[in-house]
Amino acid sequence: MEILEEYTNISYIPSEPHNNFHTFDIYIPKQCEPRLNTSGKQPRGPDIISPLVCFVHGGAWKSEDKLDHVGLARRLASFTGYAVAVPNYRLSSRETTEAQAIRHPDHAKDVLRFLEFVITWEGPHGTSVYDASRLYLMGHSCSAHILSSIFLEAKQGEDSLRPPAELLESTKAIITSEGIYDIDLLLSTFPTYRAWFIEAAFGRRSTYEEASVTKMIPRVEYRHLQWLIVHSKGDTLVDEAQSEAMYQHLLHNIPHVTRNFGELKEEHDAILTGEEFVQLVGRYILDTVPLPT
Repeated sequence: MEILEEYTNISYIPSEPHNNFHTFDIYIPKQCEPRLNTSGKQPRGPDIISPLVCFVHGGAWKSEDKLDHVGLARRLASFTGYAVAVPNYRLSSRETTEAQAIRHPDHAKDVLRFLEFVITWEGPHGTSVYDASRLYLMGHSCSAHILSSIFLEAKQGEDSLRPPAELLESTKAIITSEGIYDIDLLLSTFPTYRAWFIEAAFGRRSTYEEASVTKMIPRVEYRHLQWLIVHSKGDTLVDEAQSEAMYQHLLHNIPHVTRNFGELKEEHDAILTGEEFVQLVGRYILDTVPLPT
């Protein structure tokens, strides 16, 4: 594996005392030369810094930590030759008062603050270590919903997750895996999920249609943005119907969306521990990275 520089527990929302939920880790290849894409071309010149890949963890809005994905981040950085950042965000819990509850869109607000931070961050030593105008965002399981909530727009109500224009322009692709998108559809297949994590993350409702990203519309400012929807044939925790619904929704609303529902065979979280997932998403990133302007 390639030698990496690793910086941990960087605050994207400074606070006293230090809040671990508002921190991220970053993994930077020391030899910052990108891999060739599948056409055999190098996606950038030797004097230009590489894009940034951001992986946002899953965990049903209530669990997991950036430290659970150190291995994945290292493998992605080594495969692509690009810096990889992994943030934490606040999590929901059933053991809390109503006033202190962390509920949607709180998780997504944190991730949005992280993304706003990384496009302006000057690096660990005051020198930029990636090209902030070329971001590749990855969301797994519930964080597929989190990223979609930011980059799609609700048809009605307050738009509290609207990204700044610079972030919309800088984001070149979104890759989602084993994603949750349509919550009512999810509960029709897995009714026990309501008590397990949906009510803690979204509150008790008769329908979650307003929170389902398959009901949201594209933001007109980001017609360049490309999407890859990934789903494993071996996933028993989130069914393929979720990814198919999202793919069909995007297919009818945006110009650049592809899917891969057949290459991976592992279980929901197990895909993140193997080389196949890294190679699948790594090839996609290398093949879609635009030349800097």
